[in-house]
Amino acid sequence: MIARVWHGVVPADKSEEYLDYVNGTGVPGLSSTPGNLGVMVFRRVEQGRVHFVLTSFWQSYEAISEFAGPDIKLARYYPEDEEYLIELESNVTHYEVVVGRELLE
Repeated sequence: MIARVWHGVVPADKSEEYLDYVNGTGVPGLSSTPGNLGVMVFRRVEQGRVHFVLTSFWQSYEAISEFAGPDIKLARYYPEDEEYLIELESNVTHYEVVVGRELLE
């Protein structure tokens, strides 16, 4: 299993609106891609900014390329992301999941 990790930062006053936006765009886009095994969204408030980390889990690098395109290290953005994010980070990070336990919802 491969974990794809993306990071973005929004102003604190846009945090809830951005979370709703991500739940309506990014999460469904990832989840509906064949080979996606799940998605988790994390957030942390720090000095008037909110950091979001979106981690998606995949069967293979090939499955990731179905979502991200041929250069899987590049972040994929939706048009409205520019309205929220302080900066559009260009890259994501991938990790091989070597230990994992199933989480309860």
